[in-house]
Amino acid sequence: MSIYDYTVRARGGETLNLADLKGRVLLIVNTATGCGFTPQYEGLENLYKKYHEQGLEILDFPCNQFGHQAPGSEDEIHEFCTLHYQTSFDQLAKIDVNGDSEEPLYTYLKSRQPDEEIHGFKNKAAMGVVAKISTTNKKPGDIKWNFTKFLVDREGNVVKRFPPTSEPASFEAEVAALI
Repeated sequence: MSIYDYTVRARGGETLNLADLKGRVLLIVNTATGCGFTPQYEGLENLYKKYHEQGLEILDFPCNQFGHQAPGSEDEIHEFCTLHYQTSFDQLAKIDVNGDSEEPLYTYLKSRQPDEEIHGFKNKAAMGVVAKISTTNKKPGDIKWNFTKFLVDREGNVVKRFPPTSEPASFEAEVAALI
């Protein structure tokens, strides 16, 4: 299987075939509008503005599995993001990233990058707390919280998994290297 074998549901119900994104660098993120990491939308938008014309796509999947921090409808979430963070990349359909109803794309992503590197005592402590309070982080490789990010190169290889504590600016060089 390849990432290009997957289709996902876009906001509004249309189908997005990931094969249509061949040759693009992808940053795939599970997000929430009521999370302590929600301000990362600003950094995601900065990356998108800077690198979109050169081949970056951000696939933003709202997820309500962690502390019920994405309770709104897909349209409400989109409106929040455009109003508060001026996002110009679109959000896709709300999904689950862990458990029996997890999005198959996320099963694939987790199989390719089952864990992330967490740097610094503060970040390790924060991730230790969220891992304990997450009710869906039950097995190795599971997503621990909102704003876990997967970086995919132009050939469809899942090259890196970044934890929620990683601000988009902290891995800009890794995105730029793939552009």
